[in-house]
Amino acid sequence: MNSRKYHSPSRLDSAARTRETILGSAYALFLDRGYSGVTIGDIAKAANVAVPTVYSSAGSKSGILLTLLEPALTDPAVAECLAAVEASGDPYEVVRLTADGTRRTHERHWDLVYGIFYRDPPGEATVKAVLDRGKDDFVQALTRVAERLVTLGSLRPEVDMAYALDVLWFYFGPHAWTTLVGQRGWTFDRAETWATRAAEHALLLPRTADPAQPDADGADPS
Repeated sequence: MNSRKYHSPSRLDSAARTRETILGSAYALFLDRGYSGVTIGDIAKAANVAVPTVYSSAGSKSGILLTLLEPALTDPAVAECLAAVEASGDPYEVVRLTADGTRRTHERHWDLVYGIFYRDPPGEATVKAVLDRGKDDFVQALTRVAERLVTLGSLRPEVDMAYALDVLWFYFGPHAWTTLVGQRGWTFDRAETWATRAAEHALLLPRTADPAQPDADGADPS
């Protein structure tokens, strides 16, 4: 006798739709009330399902948040940026590529990154561990950028590997985008242009001006 369980395609589709509804409802509630202001009961009510259905379909509240966070942690823009950095022989282009790559990862997931994690950071250990992993991955990516700049030999005399990494983190780390865009109301364009120019000045030996790059001082903050 064949003991393999039968799974109805329509039932599987319904389960997937239910899960997506729960995740979408949780996302909207987290943005509206903050993570700490939402309960599993709130999510169930918004998704029009029973509380046990939330747990069986999407997991605990922290598990739901981690699911929502996963696209930001695995964004292909990071790998694309690092591949372009490794292929470039121009240190100024390396800095511009880094600015563009970090800008894209934050802009794509801005509601999640700023709306949830920086306005109302979750305190659960499981969530904090994932956020710490994301921070470590970010530092590792910027370390590869710093290594590339060292290899290209265009850093200022006072700039070593550790110094370069610190500067890259200061101008392109998560706090830079949340401060300039989230708290000060800059556009992503203005923040990227300013941070690029500032990082180039702090890290690289001077060269003739590049007419293709706009002046950050004249960028429109609106």
